[in-house]
Amino acid sequence: MRIISEDIIEQKVYEAIEKAVCILPEDVVNALKDAYQKEHGIARYTLENLIKNISLAQQKMRPVCQDTGAAVFFVDIGEDVFVQGSIKSAINRAVSRAYTDFYLRKSMVKSPIERENTGDNTPAIIHFDIVPGDKITIHFMPKGFGSENKSALCMLTPADGVEGIERFVVETVKKAGSDPCPPILVGVGIGGTFELAALLSKKALLRKIGQRHSKGYVAQLEERLIDKINALGIGPEGFGGKTTVLDVFVEEYPTHIAGLPVAVNICCHVARHVSVQI
Repeated sequence: MRIISEDIIEQKVYEAIEKAVCILPEDVVNALKDAYQKEHGIARYTLENLIKNISLAQQKMRPVCQDTGAAVFFVDIGEDVFVQGSIKSAINRAVSRAYTDFYLRKSMVKSPIERENTGDNTPAIIHFDIVPGDKITIHFMPKGFGSENKSALCMLTPADGVEGIERFVVETVKKAGSDPCPPILVGVGIGGTFELAALLSKKALLRKIGQRHSKGYVAQLEERLIDKINALGIGPEGFGGKTTVLDVFVEEYPTHIAGLPVAVNICCHVARHVSVQI
């Protein structure tokens, strides 16, 4: 049994937030550079400016996007870990400190109806899971809402099959158009229940670009979706081109014999996330 102090968790999360909002993962940057090589005209010019913005943000340690997002966390807690204090409180304190100290945009409101800002971007959105081991792994994703607002969920029927899944995913991206700041990443959750499909679609966005699903039939679905979405021709920032999506990640889970829940979570090209292990 390992004992981990909530103060250690708070500090690790605090440091992770600054890194995540200012420095894009290397796989995302490389994917944008690869797309730049394939494009021409205004699409190429647009990608050039996106890449310049990413580089400047890292050099100056400034947010790569003005929407520094809802603070979303996936926390895997080892079964052999005892947290001395409250991990939820530690994470929220880190968010409050970081969004204040680093002058990040505070976007959370106390009530979705009354719309009063909380003033420090809390509360965070935290998903917990219990896993084997004696470590805590925290995945942080500052999720901007230009892309979040274009996400969707549909309760398909088993008769809709794989064709129905593909049709729903592609139509969701087509309907989104330029609003989520393409080129985008797309997370797809299939199965489980209404709420689990949505959770799977968001967690899928933590995967690295080019990392195909371990199951062959799911990997093939991902590849087909990439081709179909790029064939839409929406292109970088909606100006047209070959690159509408950088990657598609599909996660599945067992479901009821009568159901086929499918969720699509869209992420803009500023695909920010960072992981820390304690």
